[in-house]
Amino acid sequence: MASAVGWWRDQGWIVEDPLRRLKRRPVEADRTRSLDRGEVAELLGREGIALRERTLWRLLYESAARSSEVLGLDVDELDLRNRRARVRRKGGAVDVIVWRTGTARLLPRLLDGRRTGPVFLTDRRARVELPPADVDAGSGKARLSYRRAAELFEAATGGWTLHQLRRSALTHAAEDGANTSTLLAYSGHTSVASLARYARVSGEALARWQSGRDPAARRR
Repeated sequence: MASAVGWWRDQGWIVEDPLRRLKRRPVEADRTRSLDRGEVAELLGREGIALRERTLWRLLYESAARSSEVLGLDVDELDLRNRRARVRRKGGAVDVIVWRTGTARLLPRLLDGRRTGPVFLTDRRARVELPPADVDAGSGKARLSYRRAAELFEAATGGWTLHQLRRSALTHAAEDGANTSTLLAYSGHTSVASLARYARVSGEALARWQSGRDPAARRR
């Protein structure tokens, strides 16, 4: 647009720059709240939660993966022994996610011997025809959709979103001292700018860090 204005002025069609009063619209920071560690611990240890949801929520938090990446997992993409799986990241790149003991204990129970098909299934057989890759051949159940997974999570938590599990995992990793390279691998981001929107250290963690650097506090 600026080049066009310059050309119009050269032709004598305009005198003043019509763009001079325009201001760039500020980009609003994304400050969706991360859950604190106590909230995450209470949620993941809560009684009365179905095995599928317990496994999904813990895997999302421990891996910091996107919900679409985890819900898109097939059983044959899991490496249960080494606690990792192949996922297709945003943009199509193939990557690896990893998890910890909590997820490692739940996944075999959820799979119950299944070796193929989607990891996370609906409660009932599919009522419409779906691509074979999205249906478990043995039970006829379909791959759990993001919409249904999000509904169940929000209902159980009073309005939290599945995305907050990913954001919280990255924030807690940053608070624990993970370096930028590790956080990029953990999150699947390809740019530091994108990562910075997610791994936002909490005010409490920042205060603990500052206190640990305070010489006067160390002498007390």
